[in-house]
Amino acid sequence: MSNVTEQELAMYRQMLAVAIEEAREGLAEDGIPIGAAMFRKDGTLLGRGHNRRVQEKDPSIHGETDAFRKAGRQTNYRDCVMVTTLAPCWYCSGLVRQFRIGTVVVGESRNFSGGVEWLREAGVNVIDLDSTECAELLAGYIESHPEVWNEDIGELPPE
Repeated sequence: MSNVTEQELAMYRQMLAVAIEEAREGLAEDGIPIGAAMFRKDGTLLGRGHNRRVQEKDPSIHGETDAFRKAGRQTNYRDCVMVTTLAPCWYCSGLVRQFRIGTVVVGESRNFSGGVEWLREAGVNVIDLDSTECAELLAGYIESHPEVWNEDIGELPPE
């Protein structure tokens, strides 16, 4: 993260705190603890959400898609920042690329690396904060609910 200033890093951590709140809310609802929020680059919150696939029985409600929908229509997404507690999957990475969201702040990519490199190859500024809090929150869920986790990332259930 050598190209990120201390001021930007502090702002990204504050943004991540919003996504973590969403992840914890999802877990409290017996869902997958992945949260996200979308901001303008000046830090203005546009929308926040969490993975609600289990709660709503809707496979399209990932944390990023929920935050994106709640942010409402924007005329330009290049100056937006998508913050997510986990590296975005291919589905959510496609959303970022489709709308040319300029920056993605990732809480962690230890449990799942998703489309991070694909986003970087497309010129998206991806900042991985490598948050232990995010990693432990999801790792605990994966250990307790491997079948739901595998469903979420499109993998076959463990044998």
